[in-house]
Amino acid sequence: MNAPRGTSPATEPDIRVWDPLLRATHWSFALLIPAMWWTAENSKWALHKRLGLVLLGILVFRVLWGFLGPQTARFASFVDGPRTVMAYLRGEWADAATRIGHSPLGGWSTVALIAAMLAQVGMGLFAGDPYDGMTGPLNPLVGVLTADTITEWHETFFWVVAGLIGLHLAAITWYAVKGDDLLSPMVSGDRPPVAGVTGIGPLPWLRGLLALVLAAGFALWVAYGAPPLT
Repeated sequence: MNAPRGTSPATEPDIRVWDPLLRATHWSFALLIPAMWWTAENSKWALHKRLGLVLLGILVFRVLWGFLGPQTARFASFVDGPRTVMAYLRGEWADAATRIGHSPLGGWSTVALIAAMLAQVGMGLFAGDPYDGMTGPLNPLVGVLTADTITEWHETFFWVVAGLIGLHLAAITWYAVKGDDLLSPMVSGDRPPVAGVTGIGPLPWLRGLLALVLAAGFALWVAYGAPPLT
Protein backbone atom coordinates (compact mmCIF):
# COMPACT_ATOMS: atom_id res chain seq x y z
CA MET A 1 0.00 0.00 0.00
CA ASN A 2 1.25 3.46 -0.85
CA ALA A 3 1.20 6.70 0.97
CA PRO A 4 -1.66 9.03 0.00
CA ARG A 5 -1.01 11.14 -3.06
CA GLY A 6 0.05 14.72 -2.79
CA THR A 7 -0.79 17.45 -5.23
CA SER A 8 1.45 19.00 -7.85
CA PRO A 9 1.07 20.87 -11.14
CA ALA A 10 -0.16 18.62 -13.92
CA THR A 11 2.73 19.69 -16.19
CA GLU A 12 5.38 18.00 -14.01
CA PRO A 13 6.49 14.49 -15.01
CA ASP A 14 5.58 11.40 -13.04
CA ILE A 15 8.09 10.21 -10.47
CA ARG A 16 9.57 6.76 -10.03
CA VAL A 17 8.26 5.05 -6.88
CA TRP A 18 8.99 1.33 -7.33
CA ASP A 19 12.11 -0.14 -8.91
CA PRO A 20 11.81 -2.96 -11.49
CA LEU A 21 13.31 -5.63 -9.24
CA LEU A 22 10.81 -4.92 -6.48
CA ARG A 23 7.93 -4.93 -8.97
CA ALA A 24 9.08 -8.23 -10.44
CA THR A 25 9.23 -9.66 -6.93
CA HIS A 26 5.74 -8.40 -6.11
CA TRP A 27 4.14 -9.90 -9.22
CA SER A 28 6.05 -13.15 -8.73
CA PHE A 29 4.30 -13.53 -5.38
CA ALA A 30 0.95 -12.89 -7.09
CA LEU A 31 1.65 -15.76 -9.51
CA LEU A 32 3.42 -18.22 -7.23
CA ILE A 33 1.01 -18.29 -4.28
CA PRO A 34 -2.01 -19.42 -6.37
CA ALA A 35 0.26 -21.86 -8.23
CA MET A 36 1.46 -23.33 -4.95
CA TRP A 37 -2.13 -23.77 -3.79
CA TRP A 38 -3.14 -25.42 -7.09
CA THR A 39 -0.24 -27.86 -7.11
CA ALA A 40 -0.98 -28.88 -3.51
CA GLU A 41 -4.69 -29.34 -4.17
CA ASN A 42 -3.95 -31.49 -7.22
CA SER A 43 -1.09 -33.48 -5.67
CA LYS A 44 1.48 -32.12 -8.13
CA TRP A 45 4.14 -32.52 -5.49
CA ALA A 46 7.25 -32.40 -7.66
CA LEU A 47 6.12 -29.10 -9.19
CA HIS A 48 4.99 -27.87 -5.77
CA LYS A 49 8.48 -28.49 -4.41
CA ARG A 50 10.18 -26.69 -7.30
CA LEU A 51 7.88 -23.70 -7.04
CA GLY A 52 8.47 -23.60 -3.30
CA LEU A 53 12.21 -23.34 -3.83
CA VAL A 54 11.67 -20.56 -6.37
CA LEU A 55 9.46 -18.76 -3.86
CA LEU A 56 12.13 -19.21 -1.19
CA GLY A 57 14.73 -17.58 -3.42
CA ILE A 58 12.46 -14.65 -4.22
CA LEU A 59 11.61 -14.13 -0.55
CA VAL A 60 15.28 -14.16 0.41
CA PHE A 61 15.93 -11.63 -2.34
CA ARG A 62 13.12 -9.40 -1.03
CA VAL A 63 14.61 -9.47 2.46
CA LEU A 64 18.06 -8.59 1.13
CA TRP A 65 16.53 -5.89 -1.08
CA GLY A 66 14.95 -4.46 2.05
CA PHE A 67 18.48 -3.48 3.09
CA LEU A 68 20.27 -3.05 -0.25
CA GLY A 69 17.55 -1.62 -2.49
CA PRO A 70 16.52 1.97 -3.21
CA GLN A 71 14.50 4.11 -0.82
CA THR A 72 11.02 2.65 -1.16
CA ALA A 73 12.28 -0.95 -1.05
CA ARG A 74 14.12 -0.52 2.26
CA PHE A 75 12.46 -1.59 5.47
CA ALA A 76 13.92 1.42 7.23
CA SER A 77 11.87 3.72 4.99
CA PHE A 78 8.45 2.21 5.72
CA VAL A 79 8.54 0.29 9.01
CA ASP A 80 7.28 2.95 11.40
CA GLY A 81 6.66 2.92 15.11
CA PRO A 82 3.22 2.58 16.73
CA ARG A 83 2.83 6.35 17.26
CA THR A 84 3.27 7.02 13.55
CA VAL A 85 0.84 4.25 12.65
CA MET A 86 -1.76 5.61 15.06
CA ALA A 87 -1.27 9.14 13.71
CA TYR A 88 -1.80 7.78 10.20
CA LEU A 89 -5.01 6.03 11.24
CA ARG A 90 -6.29 9.26 12.85
CA GLY A 91 -5.49 11.24 9.70
CA GLU A 92 -2.77 13.20 11.52
CA TRP A 93 0.28 11.77 9.76
CA ALA A 94 2.73 14.63 9.19
CA ASP A 95 4.42 13.08 6.13
CA ALA A 96 1.21 12.24 4.26
CA ALA A 97 1.76 14.85 1.54
CA THR A 98 5.40 14.07 0.72
CA ARG A 99 6.16 10.42 1.44
CA ILE A 100 6.15 8.03 -1.49
CA GLY A 101 5.99 4.26 -1.26
CA HIS A 102 4.28 2.45 1.57
CA SER A 103 2.19 4.22 4.16
CA PRO A 104 2.86 3.34 7.83
CA LEU A 105 0.02 0.80 7.85
CA GLY A 106 0.92 -0.50 4.40
CA GLY A 107 4.51 -0.97 5.50
CA TRP A 108 3.51 -3.24 8.35
CA SER A 109 1.15 -5.20 6.10
CA THR A 110 4.08 -5.78 3.74
CA VAL A 111 6.27 -7.03 6.58
CA ALA A 112 3.46 -9.31 7.81
CA LEU A 113 3.01 -10.82 4.34
CA ILE A 114 6.73 -11.41 3.86
CA ALA A 115 7.04 -12.98 7.32
CA ALA A 116 3.99 -15.20 6.76
CA MET A 117 5.26 -16.41 3.39
CA LEU A 118 8.69 -17.11 4.87
CA ALA A 119 7.08 -19.12 7.66
CA GLN A 120 4.95 -21.05 5.17
CA VAL A 121 7.88 -21.86 2.89
CA GLY A 122 10.08 -22.66 5.87
CA MET A 123 7.61 -25.24 7.12
CA GLY A 124 7.32 -26.68 3.64
CA LEU A 125 11.06 -27.36 3.57
CA PHE A 126 10.68 -29.84 6.44
CA ALA A 127 7.21 -31.17 5.57
CA GLY A 128 6.21 -34.41 3.91
CA ASP A 129 6.31 -38.14 4.49
CA PRO A 130 9.30 -40.09 3.13
CA TYR A 131 7.10 -43.18 2.87
CA ASP A 132 4.83 -41.33 0.42
CA GLY A 133 7.78 -40.44 -1.76
CA MET A 134 7.68 -36.63 -1.56
CA THR A 135 9.27 -34.48 1.12
CA GLY A 136 10.77 -31.06 1.47
CA PRO A 137 14.53 -30.83 0.93
CA LEU A 138 15.21 -30.43 4.66
CA ASN A 139 12.85 -33.22 5.78
CA PRO A 140 15.73 -35.62 6.59
CA LEU A 141 16.93 -33.18 9.23
CA VAL A 142 13.88 -33.85 11.44
CA GLY A 143 12.18 -36.97 12.72
CA VAL A 144 9.05 -38.47 11.18
CA LEU A 145 6.74 -37.33 13.98
CA THR A 146 8.15 -33.80 13.86
CA ALA A 147 7.72 -33.74 10.08
CA ASP A 148 4.11 -34.87 10.45
CA THR A 149 3.41 -32.01 12.86
CA ILE A 150 5.12 -29.48 10.59
CA THR A 151 3.14 -30.80 7.62
CA GLU A 152 -0.13 -30.19 9.49
CA TRP A 153 0.99 -26.67 10.38
CA HIS A 154 2.03 -26.08 6.77
CA GLU A 155 -1.41 -27.09 5.50
CA THR A 156 -3.25 -24.95 8.07
CA PHE A 157 -1.01 -21.89 7.96
CA PHE A 158 -1.67 -21.42 4.26
CA TRP A 159 -5.03 -19.92 5.22
CA VAL A 160 -3.25 -17.33 7.36
CA VAL A 161 -1.27 -16.34 4.28
CA ALA A 162 -4.47 -16.32 2.21
CA GLY A 163 -6.18 -14.15 4.83
CA LEU A 164 -3.36 -11.59 4.78
CA ILE A 165 -3.51 -11.52 0.98
CA GLY A 166 -7.26 -10.97 1.20
CA LEU A 167 -6.74 -8.01 3.54
CA HIS A 168 -4.11 -6.62 1.19
CA LEU A 169 -6.50 -6.82 -1.78
CA ALA A 170 -9.31 -5.31 0.28
CA ALA A 171 -7.09 -2.36 1.21
CA ILE A 172 -6.13 -1.80 -2.43
CA THR A 173 -9.82 -1.82 -3.35
CA TRP A 174 -10.66 0.59 -0.52
CA TYR A 175 -8.02 3.08 -1.64
CA ALA A 176 -9.20 2.74 -5.24
CA VAL A 177 -12.74 3.66 -4.16
CA LYS A 178 -11.27 6.71 -2.43
CA GLY A 179 -9.54 7.68 -5.67
CA ASP A 180 -6.01 6.60 -4.75
CA ASP A 181 -4.73 4.16 -7.38
CA LEU A 182 -2.16 1.85 -5.77
CA LEU A 183 -2.14 -0.74 -8.53
CA SER A 184 -0.91 1.26 -11.52
CA PRO A 185 2.36 2.39 -9.87
CA MET A 186 3.18 -1.25 -9.08
CA VAL A 187 2.80 -1.99 -12.81
CA SER A 188 4.62 1.01 -14.28
CA GLY A 189 6.82 1.97 -11.35
CA ASP A 190 5.68 5.60 -11.58
CA ARG A 191 3.07 7.74 -9.91
CA PRO A 192 1.82 11.33 -10.38
CA PRO A 193 4.24 14.00 -9.15
CA VAL A 194 4.43 15.11 -5.54
CA ALA A 195 5.59 18.65 -4.80
CA GLY A 196 9.13 18.65 -3.47
CA VAL A 197 9.72 14.92 -4.08
CA THR A 198 12.10 13.63 -6.75
CA GLY A 199 11.47 9.86 -6.64
CA ILE A 200 13.84 6.99 -5.96
CA GLY A 201 16.49 7.69 -8.60
CA PRO A 202 18.44 5.11 -10.65
CA LEU A 203 18.43 1.41 -9.77
CA PRO A 204 21.54 0.21 -7.90
CA TRP A 205 22.20 -2.64 -10.34
CA LEU A 206 25.35 -3.96 -8.68
CA ARG A 207 23.60 -4.31 -5.32
CA GLY A 208 20.65 -5.87 -7.13
CA LEU A 209 22.91 -8.41 -8.82
CA LEU A 210 24.56 -9.20 -5.49
CA ALA A 211 21.17 -9.76 -3.83
CA LEU A 212 20.01 -11.98 -6.72
CA VAL A 213 23.16 -14.11 -6.61
CA LEU A 214 22.98 -14.52 -2.83
CA ALA A 215 19.28 -15.40 -2.91
CA ALA A 216 19.67 -17.90 -5.75
CA GLY A 217 22.69 -19.45 -4.07
CA PHE A 218 20.80 -19.86 -0.79
CA ALA A 219 17.81 -21.48 -2.50
CA LEU A 220 20.10 -23.84 -4.40
CA TRP A 221 21.94 -24.76 -1.21
CA VAL A 222 18.62 -25.57 0.48
CA ALA A 223 17.50 -27.56 -2.58
CA TYR A 224 20.50 -29.85 -2.03
CA GLY A 225 19.51 -30.39 1.61
CA ALA A 226 21.61 -27.59 3.16
CA PRO A 227 24.89 -29.58 3.18
CA PRO A 228 27.77 -28.34 5.35
CA LEU A 229 29.74 -25.59 3.66
CA THR A 230 33.10 -26.86 4.91
